[in-house]
Parts: sequence; structure tokens; C-alpha cells
Amino acid sequence: MADTASTKGGFGAWLLDPKRRGALLVTPAILILFVMNIFPLLWSFGLSFFNYKASSQRVPRFKGLDNYGDVLTDEKVWERFQTTAIIVSSSVLLQLIVGFLLALLFAKAFPMRRIVLMLVLTPMMLSFVSVGVFFKLFYEPTFGVVSYVLNMFTSEPFVMLGSPQGAIIGIVIADAWMWSPFVMLLVLAGLVSVPKYLYEAAEIDRASKWRTFRTITFPYIKSLLLLAVLFRTIETFKLFDIVYIITEGGPGSSTETIAVYLYRTAFQFFKTSQSSALAYFVLFIVIVLTNLYLYSVNRRAEEVN
Repeated sequence: MADTASTKGGFGAWLLDPKRRGALLVTPAILILFVMNIFPLLWSFGLSFFNYKASSQRVPRFKGLDNYGDVLTDEKVWERFQTTAIIVSSSVLLQLIVGFLLALLFAKAFPMRRIVLMLVLTPMMLSFVSVGVFFKLFYEPTFGVVSYVLNMFTSEPFVMLGSPQGAIIGIVIADAWMWSPFVMLLVLAGLVSVPKYLYEAAEIDRASKWRTFRTITFPYIKSLLLLAVLFRTIETFKLFDIVYIITEGGPGSSTETIAVYLYRTAFQFFKTSQSSALAYFVLFIVIVLTNLYLYSVNRRAEEVN
């Protein structure tokens, strides 16, 4: 009995040791992170080297780098990357323009500013599914808002999603409408941080508005704009929900982004190993984009210093 009590006391003392308390508190979070994130990543990475289908009961067969070779030589993959690049560049550019203009608007005080700001931030709080359904109904040729307005000027129904160009424009508008407030918040944080005495000095020197913006305002928001470009490029590069709900990749495959193609490969064609290889190829591109951003930021910091 004495040995048991001493053992319990020793174990209890070990648990209550302040040096181990931090590790014990972090351990549950690390276990959850491993089970929910790290283990699936390692499992899917291993599957990318095998010939495996989730719909088949055959034993996986090792293929080495063949799945990655199939991905890199597949013309459909590069066509989807081109479509994704068009949507990403158009959407991010539109978000930067709209977000910047909104930030300039809300940087100044005006009546009901808080209420209007809350309304502008609303799209960012909605889910992707809600935004996709809203805009799909907006673009509906029979009763949609867009068709209703355009029918006032023409007798023929307007089918925006009927052409590849119109479908891409519809997706870009929906994504930009949802995430322009995010860019606005980042730019607005930079505008608010500009010291007022700099603008007062510029007025005394009779500097033009363009010169004031170029020499005072832009340096304060430049890093935040780059951060907005990074975040929105990565997120738009993985765009799936809005595209799948509005167009399902159509007409044809003109709006099928790499994320939609990855979904079809994995869950419609059940090419599990090939989809895993494609997913890690996409992950590699995201990592490259992030490193390019960090390189540009560090280079600018070195130039300033």
C-alpha cells in the first residue's frame, strides 16, 4: 500500500511539475492537429505514389512518380490552370480596385458611416454556397435581376452564363463582390495609420494630390496591398464552391478551374492516386507563390534599410 501511494504521489508530482505543465497543456491540441491535418496529409502523399482507386477493392500497386508524370503531361490539367489563371488575375485585380476605392471612401467620416460599413462588410460574412446560389439566381435568364434590367433595352433574353466569356465574368464578379471588403479592411488599416502631420506638411508645401498619394499614402499601404494580393491569390487559386454552384465548370469546360477538375478526378472518376498527386502539385504552386511574396517583402525591407 505504501509503495502504491508513493507511486501515485510520484506520478502526481510529475504531472504537477511546472516544467512539464506547458507540454501537457499543448499535447491535446497537438494530437488533434496530427489526427485531423498531419496524418491525412501524409496518407494522401503516400497514396500519390500508388495506383489506387477509392471505388476499387484491389490492393494498391506502387507506381513511383508515374502519377506526377501523368499530371504534368496531361493537357487538360494545363488547360484548367490557364482558366484558373484568368479567373485569379481578373478577380484579384477587380478586388484590389474596388477595395482600394472603398477604403478611400471610408477613410473619411460621413453621416451613417458605421451602418454603411457594416452593410459593405456583409458579403464577406456569407458562406460560399450562399453567394453562389445568389448569383446563380441573379444570372438566371428568365427571372434573374441582370436579365430583367437588360431586357429593358433589348427584346432578346440575356443568357450571361451561356458563353465562356460571360460565365468567367459572372464568376469574377461574384468572387470580387464577396472579397473586396477584405481588401478594403487591409487598405483602410494602412490609411488610418498615416500620421496627419504628414498631410498637413504636404498642404503647407502645396503638394498636389497625386504627389501626396505617391509619397505619403502609398508607402503606408504598399505592404498591406501586397499582403492582400498574396491572400486573395492563394484563396482564389483554390476557388471551387462559387464556380461549381454557378456554372459547374461549364459551358463545356470553359470555367472548370483546377479545384473543380481536382474534385471531379477524385470524387467522380475515383482516380484517387492521380488526384492526390495533382493536389500536391497545386500545394507546391501555392508554396512557390508564398515564397515569392516573402522574397519581395524581404527585398523591399533590405532596400529601405
